[in-house]
Amino acid sequence: MPLKPQDVMVVLKLCTYEGKRPPMSMIAADLNMSPSEIHAAIKRLQQARLLHGPELQEKPNISALEEFLLHGAKYAFPAEHGQVTRGVPTSFAAPPLKDEIASPDELPPVWPWPEGETRGVALDPLYRTAPAAALRDPVLYELLALVDAIRDGRARERKIAEKELIRRLHTENVKTQSRTAR
Repeated sequence: MPLKPQDVMVVLKLCTYEGKRPPMSMIAADLNMSPSEIHAAIKRLQQARLLHGPELQEKPNISALEEFLLHGAKYAFPAEHGQVTRGVPTSFAAPPLKDEIASPDELPPVWPWPEGETRGVALDPLYRTAPAAALRDPVLYELLALVDAIRDGRARERKIAEKELIRRLHTENVKTQSRTAR
């Protein structure tokens, strides 16, 4: 079973939970997806070894996830641009990169979103529900924006995004491990 773009969103969301994986219905609600989509994504992620099995509480395999996001995501799920639209900033135009990378002469990349307040160039999100899920969860939003910077950014943007993504993945992993070790 090949990975689907929504699988990346699911595994990034799983990185944000502390402790044991919550029920699939909760993950589905958090991501605006159906429980069956979450179930199928978890199966594909386990098969791809990006998610551990039940023996390790179905936690993300951080080292494999890091390798895939840094070296494979831009090839497996290339960024696709559209027209100028209104939407939610992503990539270098969103936190945490927006303060580090300035591009005053060009329109920012945005996920098309009717309620979005930023005018920019459309960048298709990994999955159609990403903007809604990201707007409810700032941590997920930043992880998705970093992945977009890796998928779509220029060399400098990618390097900064890679460094920040690695830091965040390992920080979240350390928090989870220290809580379960107590």
